[in-house]
Amino acid sequence: MTYDIHFLRVQPGRTFDETMQEVNSAYDPEAEPAPMNLTGDQRAVWDRLTQRISREVGPITSEEYLYSLTLWRDGPAGYLQLDYAGDSASVEIPYRYPGQAALPIMAEAYRIARMVEEECGLEGYDAEVDQPIRTGDVDTAAARLGGISRWAHGHLT
Repeated sequence: MTYDIHFLRVQPGRTFDETMQEVNSAYDPEAEPAPMNLTGDQRAVWDRLTQRISREVGPITSEEYLYSLTLWRDGPAGYLQLDYAGDSASVEIPYRYPGQAALPIMAEAYRIARMVEEECGLEGYDAEVDQPIRTGDVDTAAARLGGISRWAHGHLT
């Protein structure tokens, strides 16, 4: 289980929630997922994004899989994973940062999330704390991550 931030390409006149409902309604758990089929422009966007994150945040590792391009950041702030599939993306942060230890990784996650929005043209939303990435409060998100992590460490280990 991870703390997740989701990104979608929201069409003009639609909201993030409407777009997410449309994506979810089309989901068939019985169907085989379609392999990723990125355009040349989408691959160029990914290249710009990974270069920018490397330059502005720090070293990363990336890999291409059948269903997404994936980036890992394991730095002083902590660990996160970014998956990109062209018209959608997600950032995942493990629940291993209790209390104040959550602030550095959440600040880094929001920094990267805002880069995803700028470079990819996707809209990001943090459903954990019900806020858009563009205007979201990092401290609120860190408090949520830190609180759940503290609970998990106390009850699940």
